Amino acid sequence: MSAESPTRFDRLADIASRYGEASLENYALIRSLAEQLAEGFCKYLGDRKKCVWLVPPEGAWLPQNYGSGAFSVSGKGFLPLAPISFGLAVRVTHTGDWIRVVVSAAKQGPDLDVAIAGGPDFDFRLPLTPERLGEFFDALYAHLTNHFKEAADHFESGSYGGRDIGFDFTHTETEPPAA
Repeated sequence: MSAESPTRFDRLADIASRYGEASLENYALIRSLAEQLAEGFCKYLGDRKKCVWLVPPEGAWLPQNYGSGAFSVSGKGFLPLAPISFGLAVRVTHTGDWIRVVVSAAKQGPDLDVAIAGGPDFDFRLPLTPERLGEFFDALYAHLTNHFKEAADHFESGSYGGRDIGFDFTHTETEPPAA
Protein backbone atom coordinates (compact mmCIF):
# COMPACT_ATOMS: atom_id res chain seq x y z
CA MET A 1 0.00 0.00 0.00
CA SER A 2 1.49 3.39 -0.98
CA ALA A 3 1.26 6.50 1.13
CA GLU A 4 -0.91 9.30 -0.15
CA SER A 5 1.01 12.05 -1.86
CA PRO A 6 0.95 15.39 -0.09
CA THR A 7 -1.79 17.80 -1.05
CA ARG A 8 -1.20 21.42 -1.99
CA PHE A 9 -2.36 22.32 1.51
CA ASP A 10 0.20 19.95 3.03
CA ARG A 11 2.97 21.65 1.03
CA LEU A 12 1.64 25.08 1.98
CA ALA A 13 1.51 24.09 5.67
CA ASP A 14 5.08 22.76 5.48
CA ILE A 15 6.48 25.97 3.99
CA ALA A 16 4.43 28.11 6.43
CA SER A 17 5.92 26.03 9.25
CA ARG A 18 9.43 26.71 7.90
CA TYR A 19 8.57 30.43 7.71
CA GLY A 20 7.30 30.31 11.30
CA GLU A 21 10.51 28.70 12.53
CA ALA A 22 12.59 31.35 10.73
CA SER A 23 10.47 34.21 12.10
CA LEU A 24 10.79 32.82 15.62
CA GLU A 25 14.58 32.52 15.19
CA ASN A 26 14.67 36.13 13.88
CA TYR A 27 12.64 37.39 16.86
CA ALA A 28 14.75 35.46 19.38
CA LEU A 29 17.98 36.82 17.86
CA ILE A 30 16.76 40.43 17.88
CA ARG A 31 15.20 40.15 21.34
CA SER A 32 18.48 38.76 22.69
CA LEU A 33 20.32 41.71 21.14
CA ALA A 34 17.80 44.18 22.60
CA GLU A 35 18.12 42.70 26.08
CA GLN A 36 21.93 42.79 25.86
CA LEU A 37 21.77 46.43 24.75
CA ALA A 38 19.41 47.44 27.56
CA GLU A 39 21.47 45.72 30.25
CA GLY A 40 24.87 46.53 28.82
CA PHE A 41 24.28 50.20 28.00
CA CYS A 42 23.28 50.94 31.59
CA LYS A 43 26.52 49.31 32.77
CA TYR A 44 28.41 51.22 30.07
CA LEU A 45 27.00 54.49 31.42
CA GLY A 46 28.17 53.53 34.91
CA ASP A 47 24.87 54.40 36.56
CA ARG A 48 24.08 52.70 39.84
CA LYS A 49 20.33 52.79 39.23
CA LYS A 50 18.33 51.14 36.47
CA CYS A 51 18.88 53.55 33.61
CA VAL A 52 17.78 51.68 30.46
CA TRP A 53 14.50 49.89 29.75
CA LEU A 54 13.11 48.18 26.68
CA VAL A 55 10.01 50.13 25.62
CA PRO A 56 7.73 50.14 22.56
CA PRO A 57 9.24 51.84 19.50
CA GLU A 58 6.06 53.89 18.93
CA GLY A 59 3.27 55.38 20.98
CA ALA A 60 3.04 56.23 24.65
CA TRP A 61 5.65 54.78 26.97
CA LEU A 62 6.99 54.94 30.49
CA PRO A 63 10.42 53.81 31.70
CA GLN A 64 9.43 50.30 32.74
CA ASN A 65 9.68 46.70 31.59
CA TYR A 66 7.39 46.06 28.60
CA GLY A 67 8.64 42.52 27.93
CA SER A 68 7.54 41.36 24.48
CA GLY A 69 5.45 44.57 24.18
CA ALA A 70 8.69 46.48 23.54
CA PHE A 71 8.96 45.04 20.03
CA SER A 72 7.28 46.19 16.81
CA VAL A 73 5.94 42.68 16.16
CA SER A 74 4.02 42.58 19.46
CA GLY A 75 0.36 41.75 18.99
CA LYS A 76 0.72 40.91 15.29
CA GLY A 77 -0.62 37.36 15.64
CA PHE A 78 1.36 35.32 13.12
CA LEU A 79 4.93 36.47 13.77
CA PRO A 80 6.15 38.24 10.62
CA LEU A 81 9.58 37.51 9.19
CA ALA A 82 10.76 41.09 8.88
CA PRO A 83 13.02 43.67 10.50
CA ILE A 84 12.03 44.36 14.12
CA SER A 85 12.13 47.66 15.98
CA PHE A 86 12.27 48.33 19.71
CA GLY A 87 12.79 51.32 21.94
CA LEU A 88 15.49 51.91 24.51
CA ALA A 89 14.36 54.28 27.25
CA VAL A 90 17.54 55.89 28.59
CA ARG A 91 17.62 58.00 31.74
CA VAL A 92 19.46 61.20 30.85
CA THR A 93 19.25 63.24 34.08
CA HIS A 94 19.50 62.69 37.80
CA THR A 95 16.01 64.19 38.14
CA GLY A 96 14.05 61.56 36.20
CA ASP A 97 14.15 62.62 32.55
CA TRP A 98 14.19 59.79 30.01
CA ILE A 99 14.63 59.69 26.25
CA ARG A 100 13.47 56.96 23.89
CA VAL A 101 15.90 55.82 21.23
CA VAL A 102 14.33 53.66 18.52
CA VAL A 103 16.48 50.84 17.19
CA SER A 104 15.71 48.55 14.24
CA ALA A 105 17.42 45.25 13.52
CA ALA A 106 17.38 42.82 10.61
CA LYS A 107 19.39 39.67 9.93
CA GLN A 108 21.29 39.90 6.65
CA GLY A 109 23.09 36.63 6.01
CA PRO A 110 25.79 36.20 8.68
CA ASP A 111 25.26 39.76 9.97
CA LEU A 112 22.72 41.55 12.10
CA ASP A 113 22.16 45.06 10.74
CA VAL A 114 21.18 47.49 13.48
CA ALA A 115 20.05 51.07 12.87
CA ILE A 116 19.57 53.82 15.43
CA ALA A 117 16.71 56.08 14.26
CA GLY A 118 18.21 59.41 13.25
CA GLY A 119 21.68 58.01 13.84
CA PRO A 120 24.25 55.54 12.64
CA ASP A 121 23.81 52.04 11.27
CA PHE A 122 25.84 49.22 12.74
CA ASP A 123 26.63 45.71 11.48
CA PHE A 124 27.20 42.88 13.92
CA ARG A 125 28.86 39.71 12.65
CA LEU A 126 27.07 36.85 14.36
CA PRO A 127 27.56 35.62 17.00
CA LEU A 128 27.56 38.88 18.98
CA THR A 129 30.76 39.67 20.86
CA PRO A 130 31.35 41.94 23.88
CA GLU A 131 33.83 43.97 21.82
CA ARG A 132 31.28 44.78 19.11
CA LEU A 133 28.64 45.57 21.73
CA GLY A 134 31.12 48.01 23.28
CA GLU A 135 31.60 49.68 19.90
CA PHE A 136 27.83 49.99 19.55
CA PHE A 137 27.60 51.54 23.03
CA ASP A 138 30.26 54.08 21.99
CA ALA A 139 28.17 54.97 18.91
CA LEU A 140 24.92 55.17 20.88
CA TYR A 141 26.54 57.35 23.56
CA ALA A 142 27.98 59.67 20.90
CA HIS A 143 24.55 59.85 19.23
CA LEU A 144 22.87 60.87 22.48
CA THR A 145 25.51 63.36 23.60
CA ASN A 146 25.69 64.90 20.12
CA HIS A 147 21.91 65.39 20.15
CA PHE A 148 22.01 67.39 23.37
CA LYS A 149 25.20 69.28 22.48
CA GLU A 150 24.01 70.25 19.00
CA ALA A 151 20.60 71.35 20.28
CA ALA A 152 22.22 73.53 22.97
CA ASP A 153 24.71 74.94 20.41
CA HIS A 154 21.86 75.78 18.02
CA PHE A 155 19.93 77.45 20.81
CA GLU A 156 22.93 79.57 21.77
CA SER A 157 23.38 80.65 18.16
CA GLY A 158 19.65 81.41 17.82
CA SER A 159 18.87 78.71 15.27
CA TYR A 160 17.33 75.89 17.22
CA GLY A 161 13.91 75.50 15.56
CA GLY A 162 13.14 72.43 13.45
CA ARG A 163 16.19 70.36 14.29
CA ASP A 164 14.45 67.42 15.98
CA ILE A 165 15.98 64.02 15.18
CA GLY A 166 13.18 61.85 16.41
CA PHE A 167 13.73 61.54 20.15
CA ASP A 168 10.84 61.81 22.53
CA PHE A 169 11.10 62.48 26.23
CA THR A 170 9.28 61.60 29.42
CA HIS A 171 9.76 62.57 33.05
CA THR A 172 9.06 60.46 36.11
CA GLU A 173 8.66 61.86 39.59
CA THR A 174 9.39 58.50 41.18
CA GLU A 175 11.87 55.80 40.45
CA PRO A 176 10.68 53.14 37.99
CA PRO A 177 10.27 49.62 39.35
CA ALA A 178 13.45 47.68 40.07
CA ALA A 179 14.75 45.40 37.35
